Amino acid sequence: MRTAVSTDLKPVARVPLLVMGMLGLLVGVLAGMARLAFDVPQFASVQAAWHAALMVCAFFGTVISLERAVALARGWAYLAPASAGAGGLALLSGLPLSVAQAMFVAAAAVLVLGSVKVMQRQFALFTATLCVGASCWLLGTLAWIVDGAIQTAVPWWLAFLVITIAGERLELTRFLPVRAASAPLFMLVTGVVVAGAVTSLWWVQSGLMIFSAGLLALAMWLLRYDIARHNARQKGLTRYIALCLLSGYVWLSIGAVIGLNGGFVLSHPWRDAGLHAIALGFVFAMVFGHAPIIFPAISRVRIPYHPVFYLPLLMLHISLAVRVLGGGGDGAGLRQLGALTNAVALLLFIVTMVASIVRGRDQGKGQGRK
Repeated sequence: MRTAVSTDLKPVARVPLLVMGMLGLLVGVLAGMARLAFDVPQFASVQAAWHAALMVCAFFGTVISLERAVALARGWAYLAPASAGAGGLALLSGLPLSVAQAMFVAAAAVLVLGSVKVMQRQFALFTATLCVGASCWLLGTLAWIVDGAIQTAVPWWLAFLVITIAGERLELTRFLPVRAASAPLFMLVTGVVVAGAVTSLWWVQSGLMIFSAGLLALAMWLLRYDIARHNARQKGLTRYIALCLLSGYVWLSIGAVIGLNGGFVLSHPWRDAGLHAIALGFVFAMVFGHAPIIFPAISRVRIPYHPVFYLPLLMLHISLAVRVLGGGGDGAGLRQLGALTNAVALLLFIVTMVASIVRGRDQGKGQGRK
């Protein structure tokens, strides 16, 4: 009987992929600051128009598909994070936009294939949801190519991030008592989010309203059914993760409400507030919460919990509140202050994680000497 040979990459070989993703994050943040009239290095300011592509495709596309590839443990699955990272490098290198777009499409297509493989291994609502999320990334990138305007992709890319996170959270609800309404409601609200993205391709304002309604309903579902409500009563890392999640769901609700009031429309003064309530408040709260679990799985390094983890989380929420308050009228100064402190919060988070890795290694060496 023939034994299957693993083609998984060793942890050390995954690090360059993670570095490419982090490069996309760094330049994406600086490019976003350039959009708010900050004086940033030229290599970042010239990327201002591609802020969303760098953040969603080059950073999150790399990290999410890398996590999926590790779960699949197959060499071909790593083509997704490699292509996503390469797409980011293509943007930064000044290559034709079509090259970066082709790389992002390839990355999304491989992620969809990987998600289908996961679904074949274990057919469940959460694996199907992950497949839908990956498909949103692919469809949004194709819409960008066909339409020529990156704004066309934004609802799809947000759906990619939100639905992927919701699918991962859905998996954990199996540890809770079965509730008959949970799964049907989840499918309904997720369907509304996707329907809104589809509709926005032809009727932008109507589609974005439907999209926003779906996001709000999904936020309510997560607040109602996610295990985080129960874990918030625990201690240590479990409580920290739960509070990251619950705070993120609040920001998802705020962003959806802004969207319902027209805030996702390109020319609306609250667009920056609405999009970043979701992309920063919701998505990065999930990153902060899951990083101590995901990064060790990818790179095989320990990230021991410490209460200092709450500092970047608190700074993220305070700075985002300042940015959202400056969303309309003459609030340019508040938006800039909030955006600058957003960047500091992300930097503080990275420093905190690196310091925790070092501390974990020191603890491991200390235990080895005993």
